[in-house]
Amino acid sequence: MAELGPTTNNAADAADAKGGPGGGRTKDDVALDLMKFIAVNAGYGKSGQASAGFSAKAGTRSPEELAEDLLSLFDRCRKVVNKEV
Repeated sequence: MAELGPTTNNAADAADAKGGPGGGRTKDDVALDLMKFIAVNAGYGKSGQASAGFSAKAGTRSPEELAEDLLSLFDRCRKVVNKEV
């Protein structure tokens, strides 16, 4: 039988990776989830299919243009999440 190495506390490792005690989410994590929510609900990247009041633009867009738009949306989401109230 193989010997097991020393046990590690994966919860503590995950907390360190998330940037805070207790595994709290970083502002970038929240902004990313917000961006995903907006993109999915707006039907972003789906051609020829309108949803939730949004209509697709005429013509096709290149993957580079779609990626640039997603990065722009992520930047806007980060600004909203980091905004002081």
